[in-house]
Amino acid sequence: MRKPARHKVQRIPKRAHYDAATIHAIFDAACIAHVAFADSSGQPFVIPMLYAREGECLYLHGSIASRLLKTGESGIALCVCVTLVDGLVLARSHFHHSMNYRSVVAFGIAELVQDRDEKAAVLARYVDSILPGRAAESRAADRNELNATALLRFRIEHASAKIRSGGPKDDPADRELPVWSGVVPISQAYAAPQVAEDATPGIPVPDSVLRLLD
Repeated sequence: MRKPARHKVQRIPKRAHYDAATIHAIFDAACIAHVAFADSSGQPFVIPMLYAREGECLYLHGSIASRLLKTGESGIALCVCVTLVDGLVLARSHFHHSMNYRSVVAFGIAELVQDRDEKAAVLARYVDSILPGRAAESRAADRNELNATALLRFRIEHASAKIRSGGPKDDPADRELPVWSGVVPISQAYAAPQVAEDATPGIPVPDSVLRLLD
């Protein structure tokens, strides 16, 4: 029997999406990825990391002493997952409670980025992925910081998205139960910015932050 492709969704396949537009949109809406790998002994690990996407590549960065970065540069296979939770799905029965979500699981190989200019550009991209426009408002990485940072380019070889939306899927026999059912949407919101304790006096809140509050 032929083994199914590693990225094919097995559980509720009707929720699966394999097109690049959907996969890229979910990656771009999220900010933290969970990166799975196994070290030379075969011990598995999962590490949450910030990332930046460029085309079919994700860039992962950290200290040169990081186990993930040192292991990943050897060209081993990585699995990267992101998840966005959009709502609580409350059913009449315990069994059908769920969540609305968007997720991506991607498989590929990582390689070490050694070009200094590319590394500096990607670190600026990281900053803008956290807050668009922030890189131009702050100092770029210097030589020492670049030397202390390891950067991996993870090429997406295979990926699948899985999306759940809509209301609860109650059994017909439960629809007369006197139990409230529905969806509680979840959204992320920004609060008023808090100035750093050692902030330079007289510096106004920058445009990148003000745009968040519009």
